Amino acid sequence: MKNNFTKKSIAAIQNFRLAIIIFSVFVTGTAFAQNTTAIGTAKVWGTVDGIAIEGVVQGPSAQVSALQIACVFEYTEGDIFNSPPALPPALNGLVHLDQDMKGLITEIRKSGKFLGHANETILISPPKGTIGGKRLLLIGLGDRNKFTPELMTGVGSIAMREALKLGVNNFSFASDLKDAGINSPTALVAGNVVKGIFEAYRTQNWLKEKNMATFKPVAKVILLAGPAFFTSAGEGIQEAIAAIKN
Repeated sequence: MKNNFTKKSIAAIQNFRLAIIIFSVFVTGTAFAQNTTAIGTAKVWGTVDGIAIEGVVQGPSAQVSALQIACVFEYTEGDIFNSPPALPPALNGLVHLDQDMKGLITEIRKSGKFLGHANETILISPPKGTIGGKRLLLIGLGDRNKFTPELMTGVGSIAMREALKLGVNNFSFASDLKDAGINSPTALVAGNVVKGIFEAYRTQNWLKEKNMATFKPVAKVILLAGPAFFTSAGEGIQEAIAAIKN
């Protein structure tokens, strides 16, 4: 009798837990579906100094651009594949980028060839047809445990300076924070990136006016966002644009 009761109790607890999991997946999936934007959605959030700021729901591997910029933290074992806290593989832009680059993103970090220290950069020329970007620039974010949104202002500046050095007409930028498992404030991060981009651009223009710099103007900056974060990223971008113009 006692063993039979124990077996029934365990089965009941297991069924209850399973019911909770199914209910949670259903609720989460419904909420996710209601608050996501379709992949491929694009919107120009505004224009500053002749540069269009476009938001696109796309991963860094698929986005077509003259230069793709992706951000990575210092390597920890399985970091982008550790879901959670990283986004699930189907929604994880860094995972797709790593896969399309034949594991290069993981290999270059794991081997120590690129350490991912804050503001460290490395330029890669992917074989034609590998990813949508003609060139790939990785920018390091440092220790994930020390990340603050303010870092992204400097990262945005680096992105613009490197784009101007390369003479590209456009570039796409992915912060990849959610992909790496960082629960960052999306709007603030996106706004800081935009602020950094134009701080660098205006500084270069200032130098150009003094005949101390030459560069080709950038026509478009493409800021990538995941399906669940497009709207909040857009809010931050628009606030930054308004602040820059004022």
